[in-house]
Amino acid sequence: MTEDHRRGDWLLGIDLGGTKTEVALLDAQGRFQLRERLPTPGGDYAATLETIAALVARADARAAAAGQLRLPLGLAIPGAVSALSGRIKNANSLALNGQDLQGDLERRLQRPVRLQNDANCLAVSEAVDGAGAGAALVLGVILGTGTGAGIAIEGRAWRGRNAVAGEWGHNPLPWPRAEWGEWPGPACWCGQTGCIEAWVSGPGWAAAHRRETGEVATTEQIVAAMRAGEPQARESFERQADRLARALAHVINLLDPEVIVLGGGLSNIGELYEAIPARWAQYVFSDAVQTALRPARHGDSSGVRGAAWLWRKGD
Repeated sequence: MTEDHRRGDWLLGIDLGGTKTEVALLDAQGRFQLRERLPTPGGDYAATLETIAALVARADARAAAAGQLRLPLGLAIPGAVSALSGRIKNANSLALNGQDLQGDLERRLQRPVRLQNDANCLAVSEAVDGAGAGAALVLGVILGTGTGAGIAIEGRAWRGRNAVAGEWGHNPLPWPRAEWGEWPGPACWCGQTGCIEAWVSGPGWAAAHRRETGEVATTEQIVAAMRAGEPQARESFERQADRLARALAHVINLLDPEVIVLGGGLSNIGELYEAIPARWAQYVFSDAVQTALRPARHGDSSGVRGAAWLWRKGD
């Protein structure tokens, strides 16, 4: 597949999520010219390809009307591309694993496609013109149904030799606390136990709350109860903040990013931005922690914006 399809200066991106698939067209100034979503077909690879094709067709119609013809596609995925096979690996949307997603899409859409991990796309979007703009090294963290991270260096994603750079969610929760029942930890879908994702993702937090209190509640309900002054919910939030502080301190000790940007549904919990930095100093190997912790400036649009950025000129 050649790359001579591209005409004009607009960018086309899709964010393939576990529950929704979103398409966006960005103009040369990074402004949305189209943004639409469709539900992601759970567990159905063929239907996922058709959902992407339907969204691209809508974007093509809008782009053609503006003289932007046959744009290449940047795609954010909840996994990575194997350097050995070229197929998808490590996706928590399990139907993607083992598939030649890039090849299948290039044949289906008749255009070049670039794939990148969704957390890397978040990091790129926020590093280019978001909460990490101007920083040389940005860590973009997704806290939602799953937990992952991406690394942007000088505004570009760092994939790593094995395409697993930033797979922070599948390291073990550091400094486990026996009094909170953190060792060996719950089973993770990846086959390990005690992974960071199994503790600090939305489902992980809800499961920990249930184990610790006997109460079945969503993260939204836990936060609402905490804000209403309910003691068990406050304790649950404090444990969650401490786990996140430990997990992020581990990354600071390794990469020392200038800015950590939080995305995903849990990033909207404003109390985290005070609670986490108040705790992480005790775990960071430094006399002071100057790392900034910020919410994603572009919110839930960062993933699809970062996907579109994969076709910036010069990349």
